[in-house]
Amino acid sequence: MNKYDLEERLINFSVMIVEICENMPDSRASNHLAGQLIRSGTSPALNYGEAQSGESRKDFIHKIKIALKELRESFICLKIIHRSRLFKSEALIKSTMAENNELISIFVKSAETAQKNIKNET
Repeated sequence: MNKYDLEERLINFSVMIVEICENMPDSRASNHLAGQLIRSGTSPALNYGEAQSGESRKDFIHKIKIALKELRESFICLKIIHRSRLFKSEALIKSTMAENNELISIFVKSAETAQKNIKNET
């Protein structure tokens, strides 16, 4: 996978998050979780963009790890929304959770590889 494919996946994931948040019911719990999810779910795409312009390998790793943290937070939030039945489309929630999980795996591997490359340089 090249960086543009990953960037597109992250943008598409952000769009899925926006769609979920925009279609949740107007309740105290929904508004709270939607606000949290919109921040954590759109952040990985933005942080990945920043990582591409990292000032150093360490800066790149730092930004990748921030994106990973946000992806993990999004996954937990999606689980809460799903289990609380705060979103009607089970298919969209499940496909978003599956994509979220795949993105987490990609970012874990990317961080590990980048850290290994730093060790190999020294």
